[in-house]
Amino acid sequence: MRRVFDPDESEALRATARDAALEDPTLAYVLLDLADSGVDPNDRPTRDDIKAECGIETAPATGGEQRVA
Repeated sequence: MRRVFDPDESEALRATARDAALEDPTLAYVLLDLADSGVDPNDRPTRDDIKAECGIETAPATGGEQRVA
């Protein structure tokens, strides 16, 4: 099954890819792939969803401590 973006959404992803190409070619490649495949990034689980699914808890930092996930 292939989802199709609205043409304006696909073009916006391609424009962002063109802007990012020189600084981050990997990001540009991923954005172009998304635009071509029609995958809706808003329909994917968030990082927090995945962490919760895996049972990973992120406690708030206390005092001068810094938490890194």
